[in-house]
Amino acid sequence: MKLTLAEIRRRVESEGDAYALLEQLRWKTSPVCPHCGNDKAYFLTPKNGTSRATGPKRTMSQRRVWKCAKCRKQFSVLTGTIFQGTKVPIETWLMVMVQMCSAKNGISAREVQRMHGVTPETAWFILHRLREAMKRDPLASALRGVVVVADETFIGGEPKNMHAKKRPKRGRGYSDQAPVLSLLSIDVHNNREVRSTVVPNVRGGTLRQEIEKQAVLSVITLHSDTSPAYRELSPKVARHEMVNHSKGEYVKRGAGTNAVESYFSQLKRSIDRTYHHVSREHLPRYLAESTSSTRPAR
Repeated sequence: MKLTLAEIRRRVESEGDAYALLEQLRWKTSPVCPHCGNDKAYFLTPKNGTSRATGPKRTMSQRRVWKCAKCRKQFSVLTGTIFQGTKVPIETWLMVMVQMCSAKNGISAREVQRMHGVTPETAWFILHRLREAMKRDPLASALRGVVVVADETFIGGEPKNMHAKKRPKRGRGYSDQAPVLSLLSIDVHNNREVRSTVVPNVRGGTLRQEIEKQAVLSVITLHSDTSPAYRELSPKVARHEMVNHSKGEYVKRGAGTNAVESYFSQLKRSIDRTYHHVSREHLPRYLAESTSSTRPAR
């Protein structure tokens, strides 16, 4: 089901409706117990289908609860997800999810605060929870596309633009910038997938180790520039096409790094125009957000 803001407005009139919609998105047909994996469960509360009294103040809640027929444990659609324990309405979570995925340049916490009437801290928390969920599983399969385009960039302000008191001293170079390596995989159907990683440096050993971790070298055609880090991978890949930027080469025999550089352009546009500043600590989450829309359907 393709979820849009119009669909949410049409289907969600109460918190119970939001729970039901999230159940359909997560489970499709029948609920699955997050404790034991059993798909046999029965609806427990609310008894009247709309609400129940909870908490010391006996306030009304519309949280939908299920009970597993096997392990006999109770659960809801939020159990074992990033929504577990949230005090934010599920409808708000759903709407922010749609806005976040449909905004080409991202959406800031201040925008979420103004549109949904939450505090800045809550808006920031919601967005970072969603970005954390977009991170790739560490055990994800290696890239097996026909072509893998590799390039690196730096995220952050350049030292030459900093105040003299904060500018790195000579010899430290771009120490205040975060180096990012991106690999863009293109398969036979022209489906594209980007994987971006914050790396400690752009030395040859570091880049080669990360590429070997992400891709099956023996079956790919590698497109890159003439950096020594990539040239040393030539014997390990099926084919290696390089372009020499210093000689004005950007496309050579159909090969080049333009595809991944277009991704860098979009990424930096999002940071500059929407977020303005991203710390090195949280940069991996923003990279997860920027690459999630490029993944092929599973």
